[in-house]
Amino acid sequence: MDLRFRGAEPSQEERAAVDDLLGPPATAWEGGSRTDKDLRVAARAEAARDLLLPALHAVNDRVGWISEGALEYICRRLTVPPAEAYGVATFYSLFSMEERPKRVLHVCTDLACQAKGGQRVRDQVEERLGPPGKSWQESPCLGMCERAPAALALEAGRPHRAEVYAPANPDEMVRTAADAIPTAPSPNGSTPRINVAGDAPVAAAVPQSGQPDLLLLKRVGVVDPGSLDDYRASGGYTALRRAFELGPAGVIREVLESGLVGRGGAAFPTGRKWDAAARQPDHPHYLVCNADESEPGTFKDRVVMEGDPYALVEAMTIAAYATGCAKGYLYIRGEYPSAVARLQHAIATARSRGLLGDDILGKGLSFDIELRRGAGAYICGEETAIFNSIEGQRGEPRSKPPFPVEKGLFGKPTVVNNVETLVNVLPILERGAQAYAAAEPKLFCVSGAVERPGVYELTFGATLRDLLDLTGTTGTTRAVLLGGAAGAFVTELDIPLTFEGTRNAGATLGSGVVLVIDDTVDLKRLLLRIAEFFRDESCGQCVPCRVGTVRQEEALHRLSRRVDHTDLVLLREVGQTMRDASICGLGQTAWNAVESAIDRLGVYK
Repeated sequence: MDLRFRGAEPSQEERAAVDDLLGPPATAWEGGSRTDKDLRVAARAEAARDLLLPALHAVNDRVGWISEGALEYICRRLTVPPAEAYGVATFYSLFSMEERPKRVLHVCTDLACQAKGGQRVRDQVEERLGPPGKSWQESPCLGMCERAPAALALEAGRPHRAEVYAPANPDEMVRTAADAIPTAPSPNGSTPRINVAGDAPVAAAVPQSGQPDLLLLKRVGVVDPGSLDDYRASGGYTALRRAFELGPAGVIREVLESGLVGRGGAAFPTGRKWDAAARQPDHPHYLVCNADESEPGTFKDRVVMEGDPYALVEAMTIAAYATGCAKGYLYIRGEYPSAVARLQHAIATARSRGLLGDDILGKGLSFDIELRRGAGAYICGEETAIFNSIEGQRGEPRSKPPFPVEKGLFGKPTVVNNVETLVNVLPILERGAQAYAAAEPKLFCVSGAVERPGVYELTFGATLRDLLDLTGTTGTTRAVLLGGAAGAFVTELDIPLTFEGTRNAGATLGSGVVLVIDDTVDLKRLLLRIAEFFRDESCGQCVPCRVGTVRQEEALHRLSRRVDHTDLVLLREVGQTMRDASICGLGQTAWNAVESAIDRLGVYK
């Protein structure tokens, strides 16, 4: 792809997809029809680079792939060099720059699915549909781990559609491969919901659903997630009213006193982050909700968004009020079609009812939320990579400092929190900081060899054994992977499930992944999948990660055939280099699980 336009023309369908998003072009300089005025005045529209990702989605959703003509038309409309737009489009796995069928099947080959027969499903799909390529492809974690193995069919059209298969049945997937995916009508008359084939109620993902002592999951499976009235009747927007009583400084003080720390893995104190952003003199301030949970084995944020979407809208509104943000971005995984539909409806309904927009609840607060879909890039879960993605750049992490609270999205002070962190703010304000801290909740994503997989809510201090007593185990438990692909294997069950407790055990709490491995799982194959995952998901920006993830995978391939002490030494050297020198957490943690498996489980001995 060149820096210059090469004269490729979009089809009428591609042009319509872009115009539906951006509006019709005003001049020929933006891709419209040429007039006499255009021959006299070279009028260029103001650059709108931040709309690049939505525009790519618009074409990919309508047509199924992005042609050179479509890309050039997008570039003319947004004043983006074609070579740069090509670099962005090819960064994401859900986009295709080559023609392919409108319906594409994504078969999960990641850890939770592999532990539940995902390799067999993948092989059976290949037998029926041929090698992965255009009609189907292998996919990293789809976030359906409680119903593993999983697959997702995405179908382009107007509207675009999605269908989840979980647990995946190869016969059903192949039999319906040529059929159009139905779209279920919304009971609220809003945007049609995504059809989820064979989907159990949301409550099935929360085995504790309905228990009276739940804080974060109390509405999931109990309250209609599409009804704002039901949400308010169950206590919704009590926390926002309390926030208005406290004032911005009072809200931050409550969050500080609660001891809440980030639930994405870094465990940075949320109140300190909010306070630092609120004090920044530069304006505007931005709020970003990181709903791009792509860590293999993680699905808690998906369950919260699907089962209690208004809680997230309310929590984002409170965060914006406390930190002085007038605009919020909800950046959500492209592989979460049902959650996207639920949040789109919740945001639109809240806006229509005066709970988003100008003068919220008559308190003078102006705040709105824009939903942005990711397009298949694990690295965009890193807080600064999200900024680049929203701004229309490749989703590569930025060097720090400056930190996001000083210079983040669009170069302005920015607050970034994930879904679980934000919804914790509601019980803090409803119960008070001290009462919350006395029974601080944490969500865990349990999958693998357990009787009752799903999202569990426990108070900090419970042990891994306590959690597995709730879930039940099947077979002979060989190990538990804590923290996902970036985590570590443990064999001791009396580990306190706290950030300090897991750290003392040489592991990490991370995003709350608890993947139980029994003796039927091929650990060498599992480690290879972890290595392949990090190789695929490395953005390639820094050498230690770009080269190290490849060398790690190569060494594990050799070790799977023949154990050689030289390769084990090489693995440790490469792993330590990635940990010490990588620019972000991807490279810094890519060696963790492999190292723990070698040292604690005796793999490759």
